[in-house]
Amino acid sequence: MKLTAVLCASVAMPAMATELEVTHWWTSGGEAAAVAELAKAFDASGDKWVDGAIAGGGGTARPIMISRITGGDPMGATQFNHGQQALELVEAGLMLDLTDVAEANNWKEIVFPPSLLDACTVDGKIYCAPVNIHSPEWLWLSNKVYEDLGLPVPTTWTEFVASADKVREAGKVPLALGDQPWQSNLAFGALTIGVGGLDLWKKVNIDKDMAVAAGPEMAAVFQAAADARALAVGSNVQDWNQATNLVITDMAAGQIMGDWAQGEFQVANEVAGKDYTCLPGMGMNEYISTGGDAFYFPKLDDPEKEAAQKRLAALLVSPEVQVAFNLKKGSLPIRGDIDLAAANDCMKKGLSILAGGNIVPAGDMVWSPDTQKQFEDLMVEFWKTDMPAADAQAKWVEIASAN
Repeated sequence: MKLTAVLCASVAMPAMATELEVTHWWTSGGEAAAVAELAKAFDASGDKWVDGAIAGGGGTARPIMISRITGGDPMGATQFNHGQQALELVEAGLMLDLTDVAEANNWKEIVFPPSLLDACTVDGKIYCAPVNIHSPEWLWLSNKVYEDLGLPVPTTWTEFVASADKVREAGKVPLALGDQPWQSNLAFGALTIGVGGLDLWKKVNIDKDMAVAAGPEMAAVFQAAADARALAVGSNVQDWNQATNLVITDMAAGQIMGDWAQGEFQVANEVAGKDYTCLPGMGMNEYISTGGDAFYFPKLDDPEKEAAQKRLAALLVSPEVQVAFNLKKGSLPIRGDIDLAAANDCMKKGLSILAGGNIVPAGDMVWSPDTQKQFEDLMVEFWKTDMPAADAQAKWVEIASAN
């Protein structure tokens, strides 16, 4: 299907270019390469993408984005993660209703899993254009670190931990971890599914069973986090992509990070299965969560710009853009009817898991932004101090119980 046909299915092509400022937090090498595909497609369609990248990750960017929207200085489109991050803006009447675009392009039939649209559906109306699925439950490994040590590349988190002493003796950092708060929380969430398993994750995060959260199964997860904390000593970097670079340059053995790390490996010309190994579900439980990114469109007092917003929304979900963007981003597409023959080995693993239905909702879908922030604050304290695992578990339960 031609790109123009996709666009014309919902709205007419513009007679002249309309500029839209698009804010996002994709600033690493791999991310920049991916977002460039979106900009290229929008510009080729006859409109103009005005890039509004905000460095520092979502934790830095979201407050800026929200402040602009609530303060009367809205952008044309803005990135949020799947979940509740934009809910209050929608409820305040500040976001554009995209239901007509979704219906014209059959989003309910093609977007998979349905939870991606459900997460931005309020009172039966759709307010976002999902662009990808990102799962954080991955362990990324430098094959060369293990080859130089004469060790097999680990296939599970347990094997990775067992190899850590030899990695440390060789002057390498076993586990790369950056200082951004969300990275600590991401690592804990990945360990919950990897070490604790799917049933435990669901009982705690979906059923909100606080007795289980305070029990021995979760205690094992917190102990695994304490083990990981020890392995990360010496990983003195800030940003997630700096931590990924430690693995790429073989200075660290591994990193717990989402599948967006693939974009960094690709920019560095690293080959999956040859230069690095990826273990979804930490090699323990091959489940992925359906987090990721969507674009929301603040209401604007300009009919031409609103028409351009709807053109961009349709474009983001189109087959061609889904392929071009996600191959560069390392993420999975939000539609299963497209050709991803060019996907690398790691992306194919993710696609297989997704097709098999081994998925759970992302943390942003089951906890409020305030609760997520409290979890992040706790994890920063835990990873940066010698807080006992039992104390961290008790504080986590206290936060979860209050929300």
